[in-house]
Amino acid sequence: MQRLMLSLHLLMIVKQLGTQFSLKDLGNLHFFLSVEVIPTSSGLFLSQHKYIRDLLYKTSMEGAKDVTIPLSTSVPLKLCDSTSSMDNNSYRQVIGSLQYLFKRLLRYLKNTIFHGLQINSSAKLVL
Repeated sequence: MQRLMLSLHLLMIVKQLGTQFSLKDLGNLHFFLSVEVIPTSSGLFLSQHKYIRDLLYKTSMEGAKDVTIPLSTSVPLKLCDSTSSMDNNSYRQVIGSLQYLFKRLLRYLKNTIFHGLQINSSAKLVL
């Protein structure tokens, strides 16, 4: 019953948008801008599961241990306003830190790979 209501809501949205814009119905939405769209009984679930999985594979990080937060818990944050020039050693340290951060972020994404946004349908349709 809820799927039928959702379909009716979508048809109403398309009809309303069609009064203002030239539209072409391409059928059910599955992916949009690397976001997977999964219909649920209460609305839509938006996820980047496939995008994250592909990124982990491209960077050979699919076997890495996942982490619950993207930042390191052992390295304190420091203020750096970048006003002075940087020597080669400092530059290499920054690049190394960025590589570490990138890997840490990928490990965090691996841990949250099935997270997404749940968009619930409502009884009242308002554009």
